[in-house]
Amino acid sequence: MREENITRINLDGKEIILIGTAHVSRQSAEQVKEVIEAERPDSVCIELDDQRYQSVMEGSKWKETDIFKVIKEKKATLLLMNLAISSFQNRLAKQFEIKPGQEMIQGIESAKETGAELVLADRNIQITFSRIWHNLGFMGKAQLLNGVVFSIFSKDTISEEELEKMKTQDTLNAVLAEFTESFPKLKTPLIDERDQYLAQKIKDAPGKKIVAVLGAAHVPGITKEIHKEHNLDALVAIPPKSIVPKILGWAIPALLVAIVVYTFIANPTAGFDQALSWIIWTGSFAAIGAALALGHPLAILSAFIVAPITTLHPLIASGWVSGIVQAYFRRPNVGDFETLSEDVFTIKGFWRNKVTRILLVVVLTNLVGSIGTFIGGADVIRVFFKNL
Repeated sequence: MREENITRINLDGKEIILIGTAHVSRQSAEQVKEVIEAERPDSVCIELDDQRYQSVMEGSKWKETDIFKVIKEKKATLLLMNLAISSFQNRLAKQFEIKPGQEMIQGIESAKETGAELVLADRNIQITFSRIWHNLGFMGKAQLLNGVVFSIFSKDTISEEELEKMKTQDTLNAVLAEFTESFPKLKTPLIDERDQYLAQKIKDAPGKKIVAVLGAAHVPGITKEIHKEHNLDALVAIPPKSIVPKILGWAIPALLVAIVVYTFIANPTAGFDQALSWIIWTGSFAAIGAALALGHPLAILSAFIVAPITTLHPLIASGWVSGIVQAYFRRPNVGDFETLSEDVFTIKGFWRNKVTRILLVVVLTNLVGSIGTFIGGADVIRVFFKNL
């Protein structure tokens, strides 16, 4: 049996065998099969969470997606990022004629064939994204969204140099690698915490012999962290939101309204100019965002109408309204969900598919609309000081 890419650890009477795989390598899948059949472990741990496992096992699950529920639960951005990352992996798989995550699928199949208990060892991807999101400011979030959604489509093929780099990273790490350089805080939730979570799940797996199928990038970290105890509850906790943004979320709109009211009383003409400026800036930019997503005309119109109001209410976003309108008039059909895995290969496909277009309407309306909010707010304050 080949020992290349295999790390053996003896810990507390258990033999733990880590297989460092390349997510874009057919040889990795073959090695997973070979090791599990030879070792006959009690447990097989794979680098998947329940959500990704279900996605692997139920490829048609997309057809059951309730797009209205996604928008109402404020998960449009998360779903869009998931799809973007999925497209990156699928593009690699298509280029090299392999099945996405074949080594994980092989781990599942081999565990079943040998009677080993299957352990889903990775942290839920939504929790990872939530903890990443928590570490970014507004500009960081904008850059991350822009990079994840668009930069992955910058080339039709992956060069040999990029492929070699991919062999030392998992898909999520590879897509976000450049952002860990720009935002060092991302390394903790993206890499370090997942190493800790994976290590704890692996050593807690039942039985005396455990095989773990992992992206090669995680093996060094897990080898170190597996000798420590980690609190899984702490690693899956969503960081509490700071009360400061909540206070500012209500205080700033209240201040803007007070300024406009005061200006109206002191100088009705100037007050009218303030209100008109606010409506034009906030409404126009939100509408531009919806238009960039090629939204339905009524989705664009709704973005313009509601933005001046929703920007003053922290619990409502214009993108949610325009997204629901888009979904109502351009409701995805079964065909859209069936072609989703192919459409996410390209930017054109993202805009063509009704599912992803709805998500783009939500995200771009909010993102571009926020620019109008800053400009409109600044103009309201300018007029106020001008008329003091």
